[in-house]
Amino acid sequence: MNNAALPKTAIPSIGISVRSSYGRMTDPRTGAQQVIDRAAAAEASKLDSLFLGDHHATLTPYYQNIPMMGRLLGNWSGSTCGVLVLLPLWHPVLVAEMLSTLASITSSRFVLQAGIGYGKKQFSALSADYERRGERFEQALNILKALWSGEIVTNELWEVERAVISPTPSEPIPIWIGATAPVALKRVARMGHSWLADPGLTKPDLLLKRDLYLAECEAQGSCHASQMAVRRDVHVAGSRREADSLKVDIESSLYRGIDPEALVIGTIDQVERYFMDLAEMGFTDIITRHLHPDQSSAIRSIERLGLVHENLNAR
Repeated sequence: MNNAALPKTAIPSIGISVRSSYGRMTDPRTGAQQVIDRAAAAEASKLDSLFLGDHHATLTPYYQNIPMMGRLLGNWSGSTCGVLVLLPLWHPVLVAEMLSTLASITSSRFVLQAGIGYGKKQFSALSADYERRGERFEQALNILKALWSGEIVTNELWEVERAVISPTPSEPIPIWIGATAPVALKRVARMGHSWLADPGLTKPDLLLKRDLYLAECEAQGSCHASQMAVRRDVHVAGSRREADSLKVDIESSLYRGIDPEALVIGTIDQVERYFMDLAEMGFTDIITRHLHPDQSSAIRSIERLGLVHENLNAR
């Protein structure tokens, strides 16, 4: 890929996707408070963005993103916030209404991170069509854009007839689409949205997927290649010894099935260099998920991430 297709290297925006899943033995209120406390640490650390993920029909507690984000926005002053929505699992009219409401109660830019979803268990639990999820995903995006623009929408696939919503967002809601497979990357470019790279991609994979996406953007001439986001599972350690010890533990536990090379575990200066490398690859937004299983260690990692953010912006 010609480097001219990449945006000029700039200091990346740094945000957090707060962990919403906790062990079965965690008291429900304790787990919910841990989500709130991590978001508070991100606010105190002056991070740029705050996000929550999306998952359903789980055996372990998973705090649902719409009500939880409503709670968190009361104390969030960063420039950006948003939620991930696995669109084929949600009715698009309901999504349009709920996200418009969330966007109305914050002065921050509200972003939709959109995913197609995986795993038949989630789909069957919510009576969603797994085999047609790609088609339903695309049409859901089109419905959202139309509803947010104040249009009256009819759609046969989703059985929507003359739907309209109010309020509509005060400003456009940007859409970042999670995509890894070639067909999915081409869909992002074709639909004219921004790419959100998967946390499991190692550097060679990131470069490969980036080049495919940018080539398709060039061919389509319609997508937002000037903004690319990437999720990374992170721990900002207080020392190299702490970082090395955690790496051993994480590798032995096969953390989330993610290649250890895709994880970011290091000291403040090491993480700072890693993030600038991502920026040089063209990624404008880095969304972190703090991987340490211990809540207090994760909070300290978020606090140190604030120092990474401060150091980068002082350059």
